[in-house]
Amino acid sequence: MTFLASLTHPAVFPWLCLAIGLCVGSFLNVVIYRLPKIMERDWQAQCAELRGEELPKQEAFNLALPRSRCPACAHPISALENIPVASYVALRGKCSACGTRISPRYPLIEALSGLTSAYAAWHFGFGLTGFATMLFLWSMIALSFIDFDTQLLPDSITLPFLWAGLLLNLAGTFVDLGSAVIGAAAGYLALWSVYWGFKFATGKEGMGFGDFKLLAAVGAWLGWQMLPLVVLASSFVGAVFGISLMLFAKRGRNVPIPFGPYLAMAGAIALFWGKPLTYAYMKLL
Repeated sequence: MTFLASLTHPAVFPWLCLAIGLCVGSFLNVVIYRLPKIMERDWQAQCAELRGEELPKQEAFNLALPRSRCPACAHPISALENIPVASYVALRGKCSACGTRISPRYPLIEALSGLTSAYAAWHFGFGLTGFATMLFLWSMIALSFIDFDTQLLPDSITLPFLWAGLLLNLAGTFVDLGSAVIGAAAGYLALWSVYWGFKFATGKEGMGFGDFKLLAAVGAWLGWQMLPLVVLASSFVGAVFGISLMLFAKRGRNVPIPFGPYLAMAGAIALFWGKPLTYAYMKLL
C-alpha cells in the first residue's frame, strides 16, 4: 500500500481530517476576531477620505499581522502555546505570562472545526465532495461566530462562498448546475421578500442583507430543493434559541438576535441529512 493510499484509507482519512480541521479551527479563531476589526478600519479610512481627513498611522493589522498575543499583557503566543485544544488544556486556560483567563471559545471553535471535518470525511469519504463539505462547514463556523458577535455577515466570506458553490456544482458535486443557479436566486429572493414585507408592515428591519446572501449561498451549494428545509429548520432553531434567551437569559424582545448561525446550522443539517428528511416530510404529508 502506498503512502497516499494509506492516508486516504477509510480508517485513517477521518483522523487526518480531524487534525486538519483542528488547525483550520485555530485559523478560524483569527478570522472571527480580526475580520470585523479589519472591516471597521476600512470603514473609518473611507469615511476619513470622504471628509478629506488623514488618519494617523496605525500598526499593520490583517489576518497575518500582528502576531497573536495575549490581549491583557501583549505576551506573544509561541508555537507551543498555539497547538489547537492541547495548548489550552496544558495552560489550564490561562496566559502563561500574566495568568489572565483565556476564553474557552477558542478551543471550542477548534474542536468544532476538527470534529465536523472528521465527520464529513467519514460521511463522504475521500474525494471532492468530502473536501467541499469541509470548506462549507469551515465557512459556516466563521460566519456564525462573526454574526453572533457583531451581527455582520461579511461579503468577503459570503460572496466567495456563493461562487464556490456554483463552481463546484459545475461538476454536479452536490446538485446539477441548474438547481444551484435557481437555488442561489431563490434563496436571495426568499428572505429579500420577507425583509420588505416585514418592513412595509411594521416599519422595522427584521433582518440584514447578509442573511439574503447567506441563504443564496446555501442555495448555490445545495440547490433550490433544499431551501424549504433550510428555512423551516433555521426558523425553528432560531425560535427555540430566541425563546430560551428571553426566558433564561432575561433578554428583551427588542434586542436583535442574529439569524446567520441558525441558517448555518440548518444548512449543515440539509447538507448531511437533507434528502432523507425531505423524503420523510413528504411521506408524512
